[in-house]
Amino acid sequence: MSTTRLQKNNRIARGLLLGAITVGTVMLPVAPAMAQPLNIPGVGNIEIPGAPPVGSVAPPAVVSHGQRAVDAAQTKIGAPYVWGATGPDSFDCSGLVQWAFRQAGVSVPRTTYDQINGGSPVGKGDLQPGDVVLFYGTEHVGLYAGGGMVVHAPTTGQSVKRAPLDSMPFTAARRY
Repeated sequence: MSTTRLQKNNRIARGLLLGAITVGTVMLPVAPAMAQPLNIPGVGNIEIPGAPPVGSVAPPAVVSHGQRAVDAAQTKIGAPYVWGATGPDSFDCSGLVQWAFRQAGVSVPRTTYDQINGGSPVGKGDLQPGDVVLFYGTEHVGLYAGGGMVVHAPTTGQSVKRAPLDSMPFTAARRY
């Protein structure tokens, strides 16, 4: 082989070697983050250290008591308002709040006057789904549903529904 051809082959080999080393150097720090079981058809799964087992399922997300309460209240949308009713077929505003929290395993007082004194105070800007929101002084109550909406039992002749938080004069909010 001529000297020129050998030099050319050596340059190509060195270039390939440097390229492989560069790729390996770049890939090594990334490899643990990308680690996962590898399935090779005809061979099966190959476990990679530090990777979750094949078929593993992530643990379920934790759902707050408040979220469970608002979820329960939303199942009652359309139920009629009846003064003094505490469910499960009809509700007044504070009866809906008490019933919904009972479904979530939390004891909440019966009336709006007592509901404002329980739980922990929450600012309007810090509301989370399930927070108890009081309106018109302490004359009316609903559950914050998220997205600027509340679930409440409005008044005689109406039924449980969702409404914008700002459709009524906000007084206070409590978190149970």
